[in-house]
Amino acid sequence: MRDKRQIETQNGMQSLWAQALLVCVCSAFSLCAGTAWAQAAYPNKPIRLIVPFTPGGVTDTSGRLIAEQLSKRLGQQVVVDNKPGASGNIGTQLVASAEADGYTLLLGFDGTLVINPHVFAKVGFDTAKDFAPVGKIGDAILILVSYPGLAAKSLKEVIALSKTQTGGLSYGTSGTGGTPHIAGELLQQRSGANLTHIPYKGGGQAMTDVLGGNIPLVYTAIAGAISHVKSGKLHAVAVSSAQRASSLPDVPTFIENGLPDFDINSWVGLLAPAKTPKSIVDKLNTELNAVLNDPAVRERLNGLGITASPGSAEKFGQDMQRDLLRYGAVVKAANIKAD
Repeated sequence: MRDKRQIETQNGMQSLWAQALLVCVCSAFSLCAGTAWAQAAYPNKPIRLIVPFTPGGVTDTSGRLIAEQLSKRLGQQVVVDNKPGASGNIGTQLVASAEADGYTLLLGFDGTLVINPHVFAKVGFDTAKDFAPVGKIGDAILILVSYPGLAAKSLKEVIALSKTQTGGLSYGTSGTGGTPHIAGELLQQRSGANLTHIPYKGGGQAMTDVLGGNIPLVYTAIAGAISHVKSGKLHAVAVSSAQRASSLPDVPTFIENGLPDFDINSWVGLLAPAKTPKSIVDKLNTELNAVLNDPAVRERLNGLGITASPGSAEKFGQDMQRDLLRYGAVVKAANIKAD
């Protein structure tokens, strides 16, 4: 039999182990409870939404609309902070390096996130690694329009005419490396068209020149051309969406014109820094989708030429990765450089 001292020692050790276990359990419970409370309390202060462009454009206006609506739903003000420069790279980099706590968000634009990394020597961020997609806000349909005096009317006629031009048939866009430029280069690569890109510093001057007959074609967002198409001042050749645009139902798609899978839209979305807690991303996605499903918001976005596209954060991330890869291939084949 064990003596009394051995029994007391064993009992003491068991007591110490029990106390240690109790401390661990309590600590774990406190940590979980604290974390759950912190997540449940989000947001408990204003959120900064970085818009990497100057105020007044379509991207900025859509961001302000979303910020206004999210403020109402989250119970905290979502403050728009414009940080323009380097085609959106400066503001985007700020969010990439921000604390991943859900209080700094990015209004992401396809040109910046999935095209700039291919056309700039250095952008200061890694689209695939530095961001947590929250959700897509919407798509802006692209359209190819022509000066009414151009003999070619259909896309097939435009392609055929371009092949007879020694210097190529010119098309204007808002600038080098933008989504319309990428769409034009893809059109050349997929159809064999002989096109010459004319980059402008913004879509306004390109539109002025095609209206005046100084250039035969312009590739642009549908919002910038629709009034001229409806008035007959411009001719709509085709839209780049998978289905016809509801605002111009008589205009065929590139797909209908014999170019399979030619589906290229400019898009805008909401992102957070990488490693932002999933609970916060999920909450933001839920509230963003609620905003985008509001008929009044959808109508206001339509007025900006943007079709609301509610969906999961995962789907938005997949779309971004798809565009990052396919646009990279187009840029490489066309040897497009922005700097």
